[in-house]
Amino acid sequence: MMREGNVRDTRSFGRRRVNVRYIVKNLGRYTKPYAALFVLIFFASLAGTALSLLGPQVCGLAIDEIKTDGTTDMSMIWRYAVILVAVYIASGVLTYLSSIGLSYLSRCVIKRIRTDIFARLMSLPVSYFDTRQAGDIISVLSYDLDTLGESLANDVMMVLTSVVTIVGSLIMMLVTAPVLVVVFVVTIPLSALFTWWLTKKVQPLFRKRSRKLGELNGFIEEIITGQKTTKAYNCEEAVIDRFEKKNVDAVDAYTVAESYGTISGPAVNFMNNLSLALISVFGAIMYMTGLIPSVGKIASFVLYSRKFSGPINEIANVLSEFQSALAAAERAFRVLEEQPEAPDSIGAEELKDVKGNVEIEHLRFGYTPGKVVIKDFSLRAESGDVVAIVGHTGAGKTTVINLLMRFYDADSGTIKIDGKDITKVTRASLRRSFTMVLQDTWLFSGTIYENVAYGSENVTREDVERVCRAAKIHSFISKLPQGYDTVLTDNAVNISKGQKQLLTIARAMLLDSPMLILDEATSNVDTRTEQYIQQAMENLMRGRTCFVIAHRLSTIKHAKTIIVMNNGDVVEQGTHDELMQKGGYYSQLYYSQFDSAE
Repeated sequence: MMREGNVRDTRSFGRRRVNVRYIVKNLGRYTKPYAALFVLIFFASLAGTALSLLGPQVCGLAIDEIKTDGTTDMSMIWRYAVILVAVYIASGVLTYLSSIGLSYLSRCVIKRIRTDIFARLMSLPVSYFDTRQAGDIISVLSYDLDTLGESLANDVMMVLTSVVTIVGSLIMMLVTAPVLVVVFVVTIPLSALFTWWLTKKVQPLFRKRSRKLGELNGFIEEIITGQKTTKAYNCEEAVIDRFEKKNVDAVDAYTVAESYGTISGPAVNFMNNLSLALISVFGAIMYMTGLIPSVGKIASFVLYSRKFSGPINEIANVLSEFQSALAAAERAFRVLEEQPEAPDSIGAEELKDVKGNVEIEHLRFGYTPGKVVIKDFSLRAESGDVVAIVGHTGAGKTTVINLLMRFYDADSGTIKIDGKDITKVTRASLRRSFTMVLQDTWLFSGTIYENVAYGSENVTREDVERVCRAAKIHSFISKLPQGYDTVLTDNAVNISKGQKQLLTIARAMLLDSPMLILDEATSNVDTRTEQYIQQAMENLMRGRTCFVIAHRLSTIKHAKTIIVMNNGDVVEQGTHDELMQKGGYYSQLYYSQFDSAE
């Protein structure tokens, strides 16, 4: 769930203008390895554009072969025609090659950026994902990078050739009829001023569009994941209403951005048509007064003016695409700026030969400043002990596990394993010392064998079958058409929730960690299946220090120590029998479950 502070930051992010210098600097880092290829592409584009600029000059020369006295040198006209065809073919080939080269370059750049973003996501702390929607993160890796890639492959080439064409056309117009260039003294500044104003206007709009699309993707991912819950609670209409609101927001943001972005094309086109009209009128007057010696020069100048104004119009038309690409690029690069999980402390040592003695003293922690979740938590567990943590939802049970695994660091207090402060050991060795079986199962697209063997090294098929037998899932797997080679797809929707849980338990059995965390690992199985796996679970827990987050209190009667939490405090501690004899908070929880069952 996203926290309020993060939402405010995101909204303010959407209102700011895009930092173009920041984007260019970051893109420069990724394009630098391909500098030689880019130079080659640039010169190919330059050569192709230069050849295309010869066309109007050749056309003018061909027109001047038509004499006023009616005599015409057809051989020269045909020669000019052949030259014109050769020039345009050569220009087209060079332009095509440069386009292919830039497309390849953009794919390489986007691949590197996507790889770096994914690697950065893997290094970020759990708190980053706790405060953002998964769909919004996925949107950066897919939509934003695809948008940037399309812009690099297409828009950059267009701008590159357009700039060369504009400069080249201006030079050729000055050579052909410099007096007519005065027309552009009026129209070009108008176009430039309008484009500058529009750019400032649309940049924040396209950032808002990217943000709204990210929010929409996040909502869709959330709802699709919880589709069964939606149907079970008959909330389809409510979900549709919420989707409609977010969809409207996204469409509105898209429409407003595109509306402003597409204004530039027609406006600049109007300026260009105005330029053409003025050139035609003044060109005719100057020809009749003798200031321009031939019709061919006027024809050449008109063609150059179209080549000059056409790219300006094209740049204006892709202005909106540029703004979208800039907004997408900034969102992507901001992810790369996120701080990874804090490094291990200087001199941090590896946890080796762990026995599993855990000592927690006076933990205090809150996810956000001013909101304390764990107030004063202390615990002592010897090697092989089973410690159950119980309490109402929100009491702080899962938070204790987060601190134990160093997904978060406590505000104060200490956690020691075998007498070593966990802040002074490496996170990797700490987390290898634990095996976790969570209530929310996670299986990836792959075979059953690959899922069970996940995280273990040098595992044989016999090892996998052994733990699956212990987890009471072997017989089910054997009945499948492909057995252990059966492919699980889309988070294993082709098997039941209970079977998924059994597979995760089998996976945990395969790991040889001295400590075990169970987050109500049997909550998704039926009573009979639960009975089947109790012995397997006991085998799994034997010899390990176990921390069990329990919701069904009947499953933790055997625990050596039961910690009862309420509002971040430890209110009771003892064995099941001791706590029942006290008749306090634990006994109330215990009897309330039986009353609910009845």
